[in-house]
Amino acid sequence: MFTHLKGRATLSLATIQRPAEVSPPPVRVKAPRRWLFGLAAAVLLAQMAIAMITTAVQQTPTIDEPVYLGASVVYLEQHSLRYNPEHPPLGKLIMATGLAFADARLDPAFQGDQTELGRHLLYESGNDPAKLLLLARLPMIVLTLLFGVVVFLFAADITNRSGGLVALALYAFSPDLIAHGSLATLDVPAAGFVLTSVWLVWRARANPALYLPLAALALGAALATKMNTLAAVPVVLFLVFWQARAKAALAVALIAVAVVWVSYLAVDPLLRWESPPGLPSAPVGWLPFPEPYLDGMRVQAGFENRVWGGYLFGTHYEGSHWYYLPAALLVKTPLGALLLWAAGAVALVKRPAAAYVLAPAAVLLAVAMTGSRDLGVRYAIFVPMFLAVAAAVVAHRRWAALAVALVAASSLWTFPYYLPYSNEVFGGPSKTHLHLHDSNVDWGQDLGRLAERLKRYPAERMWLVYKGAGVPEHYGIHAEDPRGVPEDQVHGLLVVSNTAIAKADEALMALIDTSAPIDVVGHSITIFRRA
Repeated sequence: MFTHLKGRATLSLATIQRPAEVSPPPVRVKAPRRWLFGLAAAVLLAQMAIAMITTAVQQTPTIDEPVYLGASVVYLEQHSLRYNPEHPPLGKLIMATGLAFADARLDPAFQGDQTELGRHLLYESGNDPAKLLLLARLPMIVLTLLFGVVVFLFAADITNRSGGLVALALYAFSPDLIAHGSLATLDVPAAGFVLTSVWLVWRARANPALYLPLAALALGAALATKMNTLAAVPVVLFLVFWQARAKAALAVALIAVAVVWVSYLAVDPLLRWESPPGLPSAPVGWLPFPEPYLDGMRVQAGFENRVWGGYLFGTHYEGSHWYYLPAALLVKTPLGALLLWAAGAVALVKRPAAAYVLAPAAVLLAVAMTGSRDLGVRYAIFVPMFLAVAAAVVAHRRWAALAVALVAASSLWTFPYYLPYSNEVFGGPSKTHLHLHDSNVDWGQDLGRLAERLKRYPAERMWLVYKGAGVPEHYGIHAEDPRGVPEDQVHGLLVVSNTAIAKADEALMALIDTSAPIDVVGHSITIFRRA
Protein backbone atom coordinates (compact mmCIF):
# COMPACT_ATOMS: atom_id res chain seq x y z
CA MET A 1 0.00 0.00 0.00
CA PHE A 2 2.80 2.32 0.90
CA THR A 3 4.46 1.62 -2.37
CA HIS A 4 1.26 2.26 -4.20
CA LEU A 5 0.64 5.51 -2.34
CA LYS A 6 4.21 6.56 -2.91
CA GLY A 7 3.77 6.05 -6.60
CA ARG A 8 0.62 8.02 -6.60
CA ALA A 9 2.31 10.76 -4.64
CA THR A 10 5.20 10.78 -7.05
CA LEU A 11 2.82 10.96 -9.98
CA SER A 12 0.92 13.76 -8.41
CA LEU A 13 4.09 15.67 -7.66
CA ALA A 14 5.29 15.23 -11.23
CA THR A 15 1.96 16.41 -12.47
CA ILE A 16 2.10 19.48 -10.29
CA GLN A 17 5.70 20.32 -11.22
CA ARG A 18 5.24 19.91 -15.01
CA PRO A 19 4.88 23.34 -16.61
CA ALA A 20 1.53 23.94 -18.23
CA GLU A 21 1.47 24.34 -21.99
CA VAL A 22 -0.29 27.67 -22.51
CA SER A 23 -0.60 29.95 -25.53
CA PRO A 24 1.72 32.92 -25.62
CA PRO A 25 0.11 36.18 -24.57
CA PRO A 26 -1.37 38.20 -27.45
CA VAL A 27 0.87 40.86 -28.90
CA ARG A 28 -0.58 44.27 -28.22
CA VAL A 29 -0.38 46.66 -31.14
CA LYS A 30 0.14 50.10 -29.77
CA ALA A 31 -2.17 52.70 -31.21
CA PRO A 32 -0.40 55.78 -32.54
CA ARG A 33 0.13 58.27 -29.81
CA ARG A 34 -2.13 61.28 -29.67
CA TRP A 35 0.74 63.68 -30.27
CA LEU A 36 1.43 62.05 -33.64
CA PHE A 37 -2.07 62.90 -34.80
CA GLY A 38 -1.60 66.42 -33.50
CA LEU A 39 1.70 66.73 -35.35
CA ALA A 40 0.19 65.43 -38.59
CA ALA A 41 -2.71 67.87 -38.28
CA ALA A 42 -0.29 70.73 -37.63
CA VAL A 43 1.73 69.83 -40.74
CA LEU A 44 -1.42 69.78 -42.89
CA LEU A 45 -2.54 73.15 -41.59
CA ALA A 46 0.97 74.57 -41.97
CA GLN A 47 1.11 73.68 -45.66
CA MET A 48 -2.33 75.21 -46.12
CA ALA A 49 -1.19 78.37 -44.36
CA ILE A 50 1.89 78.61 -46.60
CA ALA A 51 -0.25 78.15 -49.71
CA MET A 52 -2.78 80.78 -48.62
CA ILE A 53 -0.21 83.36 -47.52
CA THR A 54 1.73 82.93 -50.76
CA THR A 55 -1.47 83.39 -52.72
CA ALA A 56 -2.50 86.40 -50.64
CA VAL A 57 0.84 88.12 -51.20
CA GLN A 58 0.98 87.50 -54.95
CA GLN A 59 -2.59 88.33 -56.00
CA THR A 60 -3.93 91.80 -56.71
CA PRO A 61 -7.53 92.74 -55.77
CA THR A 62 -10.31 90.46 -56.89
CA ILE A 63 -13.57 92.06 -57.91
CA ASP A 64 -15.36 91.97 -54.54
CA GLU A 65 -12.47 92.73 -52.19
CA PRO A 66 -12.16 96.53 -52.58
CA VAL A 67 -15.85 96.92 -51.72
CA TYR A 68 -15.42 94.96 -48.50
CA LEU A 69 -12.23 96.79 -47.59
CA GLY A 70 -13.87 100.16 -48.15
CA ALA A 71 -16.86 99.23 -45.99
CA SER A 72 -14.52 97.89 -43.27
CA VAL A 73 -12.57 101.16 -43.08
CA VAL A 74 -15.81 103.16 -42.95
CA TYR A 75 -16.93 100.89 -40.10
CA LEU A 76 -13.71 101.64 -38.22
CA GLU A 77 -13.46 105.35 -38.84
CA GLN A 78 -17.03 106.59 -39.31
CA HIS A 79 -19.16 103.91 -37.59
CA SER A 80 -21.51 103.98 -40.54
CA LEU A 81 -23.44 101.11 -42.13
CA ARG A 82 -24.22 102.91 -45.38
CA TYR A 83 -21.82 100.90 -47.57
CA ASN A 84 -22.34 97.31 -48.74
CA PRO A 85 -25.71 96.80 -47.02
CA GLU A 86 -26.36 93.62 -49.03
CA HIS A 87 -24.00 91.80 -46.67
CA PRO A 88 -24.12 91.90 -42.85
CA PRO A 89 -21.17 93.44 -40.99
CA LEU A 90 -19.45 90.57 -39.16
CA GLY A 91 -17.18 89.34 -41.98
CA LYS A 92 -16.07 92.90 -42.67
CA LEU A 93 -15.52 93.52 -38.97
CA ILE A 94 -13.19 90.50 -38.95
CA MET A 95 -11.28 92.04 -41.86
CA ALA A 96 -11.16 95.26 -39.86
CA THR A 97 -9.12 93.50 -37.15
CA GLY A 98 -6.30 93.45 -39.68
CA LEU A 99 -7.00 96.86 -41.20
CA ALA A 100 -6.85 98.41 -37.73
CA PHE A 101 -3.07 98.12 -38.04
CA ALA A 102 -2.94 99.77 -41.46
CA ASP A 103 -3.48 103.43 -40.54
CA ALA A 104 -5.57 103.66 -43.70
CA ARG A 105 -6.27 107.10 -45.10
CA LEU A 106 -9.78 107.81 -46.35
CA ASP A 107 -11.42 111.14 -47.13
CA PRO A 108 -14.33 111.41 -44.65
CA ALA A 109 -16.20 113.57 -47.15
CA PHE A 110 -16.14 110.90 -49.87
CA GLN A 111 -19.62 110.45 -51.34
CA GLY A 112 -19.22 107.89 -54.15
CA ASP A 113 -20.81 104.45 -54.35
CA GLN A 114 -19.23 101.35 -52.84
CA THR A 115 -17.28 100.42 -55.97
CA GLU A 116 -15.85 103.93 -56.18
CA LEU A 117 -15.12 103.79 -52.45
CA GLY A 118 -12.95 100.70 -52.85
CA ARG A 119 -11.00 102.24 -55.73
CA HIS A 120 -10.60 105.49 -53.79
CA LEU A 121 -9.31 103.69 -50.70
CA LEU A 122 -6.80 101.49 -52.52
CA TYR A 123 -5.54 103.75 -55.29
CA GLU A 124 -6.49 107.38 -54.72
CA SER A 125 -5.87 108.06 -51.02
CA GLY A 126 -2.14 107.50 -50.76
CA ASN A 127 -2.48 104.02 -49.24
CA ASP A 128 -0.39 101.00 -50.18
CA PRO A 129 -2.99 98.68 -51.79
CA ALA A 130 -0.84 95.57 -51.34
CA LYS A 131 -0.45 96.27 -47.62
CA LEU A 132 -4.16 96.94 -47.11
CA LEU A 133 -5.12 93.81 -48.99
CA LEU A 134 -2.74 91.60 -47.04
CA LEU A 135 -3.87 93.00 -43.68
CA ALA A 136 -7.50 92.36 -44.59
CA ARG A 137 -6.76 88.88 -45.94
CA LEU A 138 -4.75 87.66 -42.93
CA PRO A 139 -7.73 87.42 -40.52
CA MET A 140 -9.59 85.41 -43.18
CA ILE A 141 -6.61 83.06 -43.48
CA VAL A 142 -6.53 82.53 -39.71
CA LEU A 143 -10.28 81.88 -39.69
CA THR A 144 -9.95 79.38 -42.55
CA LEU A 145 -7.29 77.48 -40.61
CA LEU A 146 -9.52 77.41 -37.52
CA PHE A 147 -12.31 75.92 -39.59
CA GLY A 148 -9.81 73.24 -40.60
CA VAL A 149 -9.52 72.37 -36.91
CA VAL A 150 -13.32 72.10 -36.77
CA VAL A 151 -13.28 69.72 -39.74
CA PHE A 152 -10.69 67.55 -37.99
CA LEU A 153 -12.58 67.45 -34.69
CA PHE A 154 -15.98 66.89 -36.32
CA ALA A 155 -14.66 64.01 -38.40
CA ALA A 156 -12.81 62.52 -35.41
CA ASP A 157 -16.02 62.71 -33.37
CA ILE A 158 -18.02 60.65 -35.85
CA THR A 159 -15.17 58.22 -36.64
CA ASN A 160 -11.74 58.41 -35.02
CA ARG A 161 -8.55 60.46 -35.23
CA SER A 162 -7.47 58.68 -38.41
CA GLY A 163 -10.74 59.71 -40.02
CA GLY A 164 -10.14 63.22 -38.74
CA LEU A 165 -6.77 63.35 -40.49
CA VAL A 166 -8.26 62.21 -43.80
CA ALA A 167 -10.96 64.87 -43.54
CA LEU A 168 -8.41 67.54 -42.66
CA ALA A 169 -6.18 66.50 -45.56
CA LEU A 170 -9.05 66.92 -48.02
CA TYR A 171 -9.82 70.32 -46.49
CA ALA A 172 -6.22 71.52 -46.35
CA PHE A 173 -5.41 70.52 -49.94
CA SER A 174 -8.70 71.76 -51.44
CA PRO A 175 -7.75 74.29 -54.15
CA ASP A 176 -11.09 76.09 -53.77
CA LEU A 177 -10.72 76.48 -50.01
CA ILE A 178 -7.13 77.67 -50.37
CA ALA A 179 -8.13 80.10 -53.12
CA HIS A 180 -11.11 81.67 -51.39
CA GLY A 181 -9.78 81.28 -47.87
CA SER A 182 -6.87 83.55 -48.81
CA LEU A 183 -9.12 86.40 -49.98
CA ALA A 184 -10.84 89.16 -48.04
CA THR A 185 -14.28 87.85 -49.01
CA LEU A 186 -17.23 86.35 -47.17
CA ASP A 187 -17.87 82.92 -48.68
CA VAL A 188 -15.49 80.81 -46.57
CA PRO A 189 -16.27 82.53 -43.24
CA ALA A 190 -20.02 82.14 -43.73
CA ALA A 191 -19.75 78.45 -44.65
CA GLY A 192 -17.27 77.78 -41.86
CA PHE A 193 -19.54 79.26 -39.21
CA VAL A 194 -22.39 77.04 -40.41
CA LEU A 195 -20.13 73.99 -40.22
CA THR A 196 -19.02 74.99 -36.71
CA SER A 197 -22.61 75.40 -35.58
CA VAL A 198 -23.61 71.95 -36.83
CA TRP A 199 -20.55 70.34 -35.21
CA LEU A 200 -21.38 71.95 -31.88
CA VAL A 201 -24.97 70.70 -32.12
CA TRP A 202 -23.53 67.21 -32.68
CA ARG A 203 -21.43 67.56 -29.54
CA ALA A 204 -24.43 68.89 -27.62
CA ARG A 205 -25.91 65.40 -27.58
CA ALA A 206 -23.61 64.65 -24.66
CA ASN A 207 -23.46 68.10 -23.04
CA PRO A 208 -26.26 70.40 -24.23
CA ALA A 209 -25.70 73.00 -21.53
CA LEU A 210 -22.20 73.70 -22.85
CA TYR A 211 -22.46 73.17 -26.58
CA LEU A 212 -25.92 74.47 -27.55
CA PRO A 213 -25.13 78.09 -26.59
CA LEU A 214 -21.88 77.84 -28.53
CA ALA A 215 -23.75 76.40 -31.52
CA ALA A 216 -26.17 79.32 -31.34
CA LEU A 217 -23.30 81.80 -31.35
CA ALA A 218 -21.76 80.12 -34.40
CA LEU A 219 -25.10 80.10 -36.21
CA GLY A 220 -25.53 83.78 -35.42
CA ALA A 221 -22.04 84.47 -36.73
CA ALA A 222 -22.97 82.78 -40.02
CA LEU A 223 -26.13 84.89 -40.32
CA ALA A 224 -24.15 88.02 -39.47
CA THR A 225 -21.62 87.26 -42.22
CA LYS A 226 -23.70 86.37 -45.27
CA MET A 227 -27.43 86.11 -45.81
CA ASN A 228 -27.41 82.92 -47.86
CA THR A 229 -26.76 81.07 -44.59
CA LEU A 230 -30.41 81.66 -43.65
CA ALA A 231 -31.08 78.42 -45.53
CA ALA A 232 -29.18 76.53 -42.83
CA VAL A 233 -31.30 77.85 -39.96
CA PRO A 234 -34.20 75.37 -40.32
CA VAL A 235 -31.76 72.45 -40.50
CA VAL A 236 -29.83 73.50 -37.40
CA LEU A 237 -32.99 74.23 -35.42
CA PHE A 238 -34.51 70.89 -36.43
CA LEU A 239 -31.38 69.08 -35.22
CA VAL A 240 -31.61 70.94 -31.91
CA PHE A 241 -35.31 70.15 -31.62
CA TRP A 242 -34.61 66.49 -32.43
CA GLN A 243 -32.12 66.34 -29.57
CA ALA A 244 -33.47 68.67 -26.93
CA ARG A 245 -37.03 69.71 -27.89
CA ALA A 246 -38.66 73.05 -28.63
CA LYS A 247 -37.38 75.20 -25.78
CA ALA A 248 -33.78 74.52 -26.72
CA ALA A 249 -34.44 75.26 -30.39
CA LEU A 250 -36.13 78.54 -29.45
CA ALA A 251 -33.19 79.50 -27.24
CA VAL A 252 -30.72 78.77 -30.06
CA ALA A 253 -32.78 80.90 -32.46
CA LEU A 254 -32.93 83.82 -30.02
CA ILE A 255 -29.19 83.77 -29.37
CA ALA A 256 -28.45 83.61 -33.12
CA VAL A 257 -30.70 86.62 -33.76
CA ALA A 258 -29.01 88.47 -30.90
CA VAL A 259 -25.60 87.90 -32.53
CA VAL A 260 -26.86 89.55 -35.72
CA TRP A 261 -28.09 92.56 -33.74
CA VAL A 262 -24.79 92.82 -31.87
CA SER A 263 -22.82 92.80 -35.15
CA TYR A 264 -24.74 95.86 -36.34
CA LEU A 265 -24.55 97.63 -32.99
CA ALA A 266 -20.79 97.02 -32.93
CA VAL A 267 -20.54 99.23 -36.01
CA ASP A 268 -23.06 101.87 -34.97
CA PRO A 269 -24.42 101.67 -31.40
CA LEU A 270 -27.18 104.11 -32.37
CA LEU A 271 -28.11 102.03 -35.42
CA ARG A 272 -28.56 105.07 -37.61
CA TRP A 273 -29.86 103.90 -40.95
CA GLU A 274 -31.59 105.31 -43.99
CA SER A 275 -33.00 102.84 -46.48
CA PRO A 276 -31.47 103.24 -49.95
CA PRO A 277 -33.95 104.51 -52.55
CA GLY A 278 -35.52 102.14 -55.06
CA LEU A 279 -35.21 98.94 -53.05
CA PRO A 280 -37.15 96.02 -54.54
CA SER A 281 -39.98 94.62 -52.47
CA ALA A 282 -39.43 91.37 -50.58
CA PRO A 283 -41.58 89.71 -47.88
CA VAL A 284 -38.98 90.01 -45.13
CA GLY A 285 -40.49 92.58 -42.77
CA TRP A 286 -41.63 89.92 -40.29
CA LEU A 287 -38.11 88.67 -39.60
CA PRO A 288 -36.64 89.76 -36.22
CA PHE A 289 -33.53 91.40 -37.67
CA PRO A 290 -32.34 95.03 -37.76
CA GLU A 291 -33.74 97.19 -40.55
CA PRO A 292 -30.40 97.39 -42.42
CA TYR A 293 -30.32 93.57 -42.47
CA LEU A 294 -33.82 93.47 -43.94
CA ASP A 295 -32.86 96.09 -46.52
CA GLY A 296 -29.83 93.99 -47.37
CA MET A 297 -32.16 91.08 -48.02
CA ARG A 298 -34.17 93.33 -50.33
CA VAL A 299 -30.98 94.25 -52.21
CA GLN A 300 -30.19 90.54 -52.57
CA ALA A 301 -33.70 89.94 -53.87
CA GLY A 302 -33.02 92.56 -56.53
CA PHE A 303 -29.83 90.75 -57.53
CA GLU A 304 -31.74 87.49 -57.84
CA ASN A 305 -34.34 89.16 -60.08
CA ARG A 306 -31.66 90.26 -62.54
CA VAL A 307 -30.58 88.22 -65.55
CA TRP A 308 -26.92 87.32 -65.26
CA GLY A 309 -24.62 85.81 -67.83
CA GLY A 310 -23.22 82.33 -67.30
CA TYR A 311 -20.51 80.27 -68.97
CA LEU A 312 -20.29 76.49 -68.81
CA PHE A 313 -18.31 74.04 -70.94
CA GLY A 314 -17.53 76.62 -73.60
CA THR A 315 -21.03 78.08 -73.95
CA HIS A 316 -22.00 81.57 -72.84
CA TYR A 317 -25.66 81.95 -71.94
CA GLU A 318 -28.06 84.39 -70.36
CA GLY A 319 -29.82 83.34 -67.18
CA SER A 320 -28.90 80.37 -65.01
CA HIS A 321 -28.82 76.58 -65.18
CA TRP A 322 -29.97 74.57 -62.18
CA TYR A 323 -27.12 72.09 -62.69
CA TYR A 324 -24.39 74.75 -62.90
CA LEU A 325 -22.97 74.33 -59.38
CA PRO A 326 -22.74 70.51 -59.48
CA ALA A 327 -21.08 70.75 -62.88
CA ALA A 328 -18.65 73.41 -61.70
CA LEU A 329 -17.78 71.36 -58.61
CA LEU A 330 -17.10 68.39 -60.87
CA VAL A 331 -14.58 70.48 -62.81
CA LYS A 332 -12.90 72.17 -59.86
CA THR A 333 -12.61 69.34 -57.32
CA PRO A 334 -9.57 67.02 -57.28
CA LEU A 335 -10.43 63.53 -58.53
CA GLY A 336 -9.36 61.84 -55.29
CA ALA A 337 -11.66 64.15 -53.33
CA LEU A 338 -14.60 63.37 -55.62
CA LEU A 339 -14.04 59.66 -54.99
CA LEU A 340 -13.79 60.07 -51.22
CA TRP A 341 -16.78 62.41 -51.10
CA ALA A 342 -18.99 59.94 -52.96
CA ALA A 343 -17.86 56.90 -50.97
CA GLY A 344 -18.13 58.76 -47.69
CA ALA A 345 -21.60 60.08 -48.44
CA VAL A 346 -22.87 56.60 -49.36
CA ALA A 347 -21.33 55.03 -46.25
CA LEU A 348 -22.67 57.79 -44.01
CA VAL A 349 -26.28 57.62 -45.17
CA LYS A 350 -27.24 54.86 -42.71
CA ARG A 351 -25.54 56.51 -39.73
CA PRO A 352 -27.06 59.08 -37.36
CA ALA A 353 -24.31 61.52 -38.33
CA ALA A 354 -25.84 61.81 -41.81
CA ALA A 355 -28.39 64.28 -40.46
CA TYR A 356 -25.55 66.49 -39.23
CA VAL A 357 -23.20 66.22 -42.21
CA LEU A 358 -25.17 65.45 -45.35
CA ALA A 359 -28.46 67.19 -44.60
CA PRO A 360 -27.03 70.72 -44.11
CA ALA A 361 -24.86 70.42 -47.21
CA ALA A 362 -27.77 69.09 -49.29
CA VAL A 363 -30.15 71.86 -48.20
CA LEU A 364 -27.61 74.63 -48.76
CA LEU A 365 -26.68 73.24 -52.17
CA ALA A 366 -30.33 72.86 -53.22
CA VAL A 367 -31.02 76.49 -52.32
CA ALA A 368 -27.83 77.71 -54.03
CA MET A 369 -28.78 75.82 -57.21
CA THR A 370 -31.96 77.89 -57.46
CA GLY A 371 -29.97 81.15 -57.54
CA SER A 372 -29.70 83.32 -60.61
CA ARG A 373 -25.93 83.90 -60.47
CA ASP A 374 -23.86 81.19 -62.18
CA LEU A 375 -20.62 82.89 -61.18
CA GLY A 376 -18.55 80.33 -59.31
CA VAL A 377 -18.23 77.41 -56.92
CA ARG A 378 -17.71 79.92 -54.12
CA TYR A 379 -21.51 79.92 -53.82
CA ALA A 380 -21.18 76.26 -52.78
CA ILE A 381 -17.92 76.48 -50.82
CA PHE A 382 -19.61 74.64 -47.95
CA VAL A 383 -19.59 71.44 -50.03
CA PRO A 384 -15.84 70.69 -49.69
CA MET A 385 -16.13 71.42 -45.95
CA PHE A 386 -19.03 69.10 -45.13
CA LEU A 387 -18.05 66.35 -47.55
CA ALA A 388 -14.50 66.30 -46.20
CA VAL A 389 -16.11 65.31 -42.89
CA ALA A 390 -18.22 62.67 -44.65
CA ALA A 391 -15.10 61.19 -46.27
CA ALA A 392 -13.76 60.31 -42.82
CA VAL A 393 -16.19 57.38 -42.72
CA VAL A 394 -14.16 55.56 -45.40
CA ALA A 395 -10.74 56.51 -44.06
CA HIS A 396 -10.07 52.87 -43.14
CA ARG A 397 -10.35 51.69 -46.73
CA ARG A 398 -7.03 50.68 -48.26
CA TRP A 399 -7.45 52.99 -51.23
CA ALA A 400 -8.27 56.05 -49.09
CA ALA A 401 -4.60 56.92 -48.55
CA LEU A 402 -3.96 56.75 -52.29
CA ALA A 403 -6.95 59.03 -52.96
CA VAL A 404 -5.64 61.56 -50.43
CA ALA A 405 -2.20 61.40 -52.05
CA LEU A 406 -3.76 62.15 -55.45
CA VAL A 407 -5.55 65.16 -53.96
CA ALA A 408 -2.29 66.42 -52.44
CA ALA A 409 -0.39 65.96 -55.70
CA SER A 410 -3.06 67.76 -57.72
CA SER A 411 -3.19 70.62 -55.24
CA LEU A 412 0.57 71.05 -55.09
CA TRP A 413 0.72 70.89 -58.88
CA THR A 414 -1.45 73.99 -59.24
CA PHE A 415 0.52 76.06 -56.69
CA PRO A 416 0.26 79.05 -56.52
CA TYR A 417 -2.60 79.37 -59.05
CA TYR A 418 -5.41 77.98 -56.95
CA LEU A 419 -8.25 80.19 -58.20
CA PRO A 420 -8.17 78.83 -61.79
CA TYR A 421 -7.73 75.21 -60.68
CA SER A 422 -9.51 72.38 -62.45
CA ASN A 423 -8.79 68.68 -62.16
CA GLU A 424 -6.86 66.58 -64.64
CA VAL A 425 -9.89 65.22 -66.49
CA PHE A 426 -10.71 68.78 -67.55
CA GLY A 427 -7.15 69.67 -68.48
CA GLY A 428 -5.88 71.30 -65.29
CA PRO A 429 -5.69 75.03 -64.52
CA SER A 430 -4.48 75.98 -67.98
CA LYS A 431 -7.78 74.76 -69.47
CA THR A 432 -10.26 75.94 -66.84
CA HIS A 433 -11.15 79.03 -68.88
CA LEU A 434 -12.50 76.73 -71.60
CA HIS A 435 -15.12 75.37 -69.19
CA LEU A 436 -15.88 78.09 -66.63
CA HIS A 437 -15.46 81.82 -66.07
CA ASP A 438 -15.58 84.57 -63.43
CA SER A 439 -14.48 83.60 -59.89
CA ASN A 440 -13.78 80.04 -61.05
CA VAL A 441 -10.79 81.17 -63.04
CA ASP A 442 -10.43 84.91 -63.60
CA TRP A 443 -11.51 87.34 -60.90
CA GLY A 444 -9.03 90.10 -61.67
CA GLN A 445 -6.33 88.59 -59.43
CA ASP A 446 -3.41 88.63 -61.86
CA LEU A 447 -3.01 92.31 -62.71
CA GLY A 448 0.28 92.50 -60.81
CA ARG A 449 1.60 89.39 -62.55
CA LEU A 450 0.57 90.90 -65.89
CA ALA A 451 2.62 94.01 -65.18
CA GLU A 452 5.71 91.85 -64.59
CA ARG A 453 5.09 89.78 -67.71
CA LEU A 454 4.69 92.82 -69.96
CA LYS A 455 8.27 93.82 -69.19
CA ARG A 456 9.19 91.12 -71.70
CA TYR A 457 7.48 93.14 -74.43
CA PRO A 458 8.98 96.65 -74.25
CA ALA A 459 8.14 99.35 -76.74
CA GLU A 460 5.05 97.58 -78.09
CA ARG A 461 1.70 99.32 -78.25
CA MET A 462 -0.73 97.75 -75.85
CA TRP A 463 -4.49 97.23 -75.79
CA LEU A 464 -6.23 95.91 -72.69
CA VAL A 465 -9.61 94.40 -71.88
CA TYR A 466 -9.33 93.73 -68.15
CA LYS A 467 -12.08 92.35 -65.94
CA GLY A 468 -11.22 93.19 -62.35
CA ALA A 469 -11.12 95.78 -59.61
CA GLY A 470 -7.48 96.76 -59.91
CA VAL A 471 -6.26 99.94 -61.59
CA PRO A 472 -3.82 98.99 -64.39
CA GLU A 473 -2.02 102.34 -64.30
CA HIS A 474 -1.05 101.81 -60.67
CA TYR A 475 0.95 98.74 -61.75
CA GLY A 476 2.59 100.54 -64.65
CA ILE A 477 0.24 99.21 -67.34
CA HIS A 478 -0.70 101.96 -69.77
CA ALA A 479 -3.06 100.64 -72.41
CA GLU A 480 -6.17 101.60 -74.33
CA ASP A 481 -9.44 99.71 -74.65
CA PRO A 482 -9.56 98.27 -78.22
CA ARG A 483 -13.34 98.37 -78.20
CA GLY A 484 -13.28 102.16 -78.36
CA VAL A 485 -11.53 102.48 -81.73
CA PRO A 486 -12.03 101.05 -85.22
CA GLU A 487 -10.76 97.51 -85.65
CA ASP A 488 -8.12 98.43 -88.23
CA GLN A 489 -6.36 100.68 -85.69
CA VAL A 490 -5.70 97.87 -83.21
CA HIS A 491 -2.13 96.67 -83.70
CA GLY A 492 0.46 95.37 -81.24
CA LEU A 493 -0.31 93.50 -78.01
CA LEU A 494 -3.92 92.69 -77.27
CA VAL A 495 -4.31 91.66 -73.62
CA VAL A 496 -7.65 90.16 -72.62
CA SER A 497 -8.94 88.68 -69.36
CA ASN A 498 -10.22 85.16 -69.96
CA THR A 499 -13.62 86.04 -68.48
CA ALA A 500 -13.88 88.82 -71.05
CA ILE A 501 -13.06 86.26 -73.75
CA ALA A 502 -15.80 83.96 -72.49
CA LYS A 503 -18.33 86.81 -72.63
CA ALA A 504 -16.92 88.55 -75.72
CA ASP A 505 -19.29 90.35 -78.05
CA GLU A 506 -18.90 90.24 -81.83
CA ALA A 507 -16.48 93.18 -81.96
CA LEU A 508 -14.09 91.79 -79.37
CA MET A 509 -14.31 88.28 -80.78
CA ALA A 510 -13.41 89.64 -84.23
CA LEU A 511 -10.27 91.17 -82.76
CA ILE A 512 -9.36 87.93 -80.96
CA ASP A 513 -9.98 85.79 -84.02
CA THR A 514 -7.60 87.91 -86.06
CA SER A 515 -4.86 87.85 -83.43
CA ALA A 516 -2.30 85.21 -82.44
CA PRO A 517 -2.02 84.09 -78.80
CA ILE A 518 1.56 84.42 -77.60
CA ASP A 519 1.46 84.25 -73.81
CA VAL A 520 -0.71 83.48 -70.76
CA VAL A 521 -0.54 85.09 -67.31
CA GLY A 522 -1.69 83.12 -64.27
CA HIS A 523 -4.08 81.02 -66.38
CA SER A 524 -6.46 84.00 -66.28
CA ILE A 525 -5.18 86.54 -68.84
CA THR A 526 -4.21 85.84 -72.45
CA ILE A 527 -1.79 87.99 -74.44
CA PHE A 528 -2.30 88.15 -78.22
CA ARG A 529 -0.32 89.86 -80.92
CA ARG A 530 -2.25 91.59 -83.66
CA ALA A 531 -0.36 92.59 -86.78
